Amino acid sequence: MDASEKFLRYPPKRDLVFVLGAGASHPDGVPLQRDMLPMIISGGIEEIEKSEIGQIVTEFIKDNFEYNAETKQYPQLEAVFGFIDYFIQQNESLNSKYTNEKIRDIKEYLIKLIHYVVNLRTEKTSHYYHLFWKAIQNHNSNISIITLNYDTLLEQAFDFLFKNHGYIDYCIPLMNYEMTPELRNYNFWINPREPVPVNSNENPIPIKIIKVHGSLNWKYCNCCNQTLLTPWDRTIDLKKGKFLGYTYPDKREYEFLCPIDGTEFRTLIMPPTHLKTIQHPIISQLMNEAAREIRATKKIVFIGYSLSSSDVHIKALFKKQIMPDKELVVINPKQKESLELSYKSLTKNVRFNYTSFEEFVMDEKFLENLFA
Repeated sequence: MDASEKFLRYPPKRDLVFVLGAGASHPDGVPLQRDMLPMIISGGIEEIEKSEIGQIVTEFIKDNFEYNAETKQYPQLEAVFGFIDYFIQQNESLNSKYTNEKIRDIKEYLIKLIHYVVNLRTEKTSHYYHLFWKAIQNHNSNISIITLNYDTLLEQAFDFLFKNHGYIDYCIPLMNYEMTPELRNYNFWINPREPVPVNSNENPIPIKIIKVHGSLNWKYCNCCNQTLLTPWDRTIDLKKGKFLGYTYPDKREYEFLCPIDGTEFRTLIMPPTHLKTIQHPIISQLMNEAAREIRATKKIVFIGYSLSSSDVHIKALFKKQIMPDKELVVINPKQKESLELSYKSLTKNVRFNYTSFEEFVMDEKFLENLFA
């Protein structure tokens, strides 16, 4: 088959934009936000209990928050991060034990622990996300996806569509796009915004996956301000507090360091807090990309997302971009007035379907109507 290079262009308008919340990944075992802190401090995960960063975070929470493990009354994760962020933003220490520098370390430790517990459930292939992609393939591929989830189940389920049907566009510049000597040990990733090799029998399209809260498989260097995509390496060593990769096929372990300047990579996930900041260059770029997709679409479909009061930045994002004629569809199994009122505060042109993500992707009649 003859191969030639082709620009994969986006249509000027989008038919649908999907917005995925935790309810989309929860059927595959990814913990909900309310379950993350109990998993970290309850003592049920040996790797966390034995790690220094796990012990430091657990001690900090015990020192500053009251909770009852027997009745499962734990502090909200937003409250813990909000407390931490107060001292960081004010550049103050809590006391002699918890200096400002120590509190900054604890925040990074807690983010790494969240990374760890979410990744525990992302090793398997998702049946439901596979059905989701099949529905897109069968009905309408002129879509974009905005996801608030850190996990990579969505992208892992895309593998059967690559590259005959499409390419994932993360909407950020990645180190993996450059075939330079420094990056020879890392996975090269095809940039769908540049000409791509296409065989005569192929007609691929680019699909935007905009992860506005970051991702488990992104590593960020705060020296050169670049992001490395590690599609299959999401492991974090809690004893060392470092990202680990493995050479194949001999499975030799190594620590991830920036190949450009040798700086230790940092997590690139936005933690749940009432004091979210979107000044991070990558997060800021993703928010701008999401705004463009919201403006350019006819219909927005929210799946498994409660429009939490802590996500003020998300409400602001949609409130600014949604015009009165824009149709919203909310797919959520919880029939609550508070949920309805939250969405109606964005627009009155909203309809609700009280079903779960797994039921939605198996309801062919509903899928046909939604994509129509």
